[in-house]
Amino acid sequence: MQTHSSSVVAVKAARALAELLDREFATVEEYTRTVERNGSALRRANPSHASLQNVMHEIVGVVADAEFDDVDAAKAATRAAIDDAVERVENGKRRAAAEAADWIDDGATLLIHDYSSTVLQAIEEATLNGAYLECYVTEARPRYLGRKTARRLAEMDRVDVHLTTDGACGHFLPECDAVVIGMDCIVEETLYNRVGTFPIAATAEKTDVPVVVVGSSSKVVDGGFVFENDFRSPSEVLREPVEDIAIENPAYDATPTDLVDLVITDEGQRAP
Repeated sequence: MQTHSSSVVAVKAARALAELLDREFATVEEYTRTVERNGSALRRANPSHASLQNVMHEIVGVVADAEFDDVDAAKAATRAAIDDAVERVENGKRRAAAEAADWIDDGATLLIHDYSSTVLQAIEEATLNGAYLECYVTEARPRYLGRKTARRLAEMDRVDVHLTTDGACGHFLPECDAVVIGMDCIVEETLYNRVGTFPIAATAEKTDVPVVVVGSSSKVVDGGFVFENDFRSPSEVLREPVEDIAIENPAYDATPTDLVDLVITDEGQRAP
């Protein structure tokens, strides 16, 4: 969860549940309780990941809401639910990336924030289709995931990569055609994403640079989901504690969707 996008986390969590299929259970009830307990533990690992929450609810629901004749039947249903969930997440990412790749113009200069496997896939597809791109990548605290993004982009042909600090976005945005970011989730009129997204989006509005969000439609939530921020270790900001200084290190921030110009998902392009 510290180094991967939320879609990857959801897939890994789904596959982690499959480990239960190799264990022995005396009754269907024992198996069901174990699936529910492990699903809850995985959901609690990061309450902010909408895709993780949705995948766990879906898989556990298949087991908890049905009546099975024996443990083998319950396991078979679990396996099918895991496979369906993983396929939907991965297909959603793939289609969203393809939609975004079609949107990216040859010769575009993009500002990329954070690490999004879907955004990276979109850029790679665009270059494979013949586009030459210039990308300014922010470091993206916490954990500097933007550096990981820059390294991945540098491995691609036809991409000229610049790595800079989040705070320097105002300096480089006038040179950019668009800001392209992934999403942890969109809940009603708020985009939740890696901290630093809000000030970049606000600065982009002032500099007339469009902000484009790319991700699976499963991350767009109409309601019923309460986002919980994650506060990282203070040592990521300052290695040694300093007396009388409270070190704050939030992982995400909340960006009003009126600062977003376009949302690209597996369902196509739309206004936020």
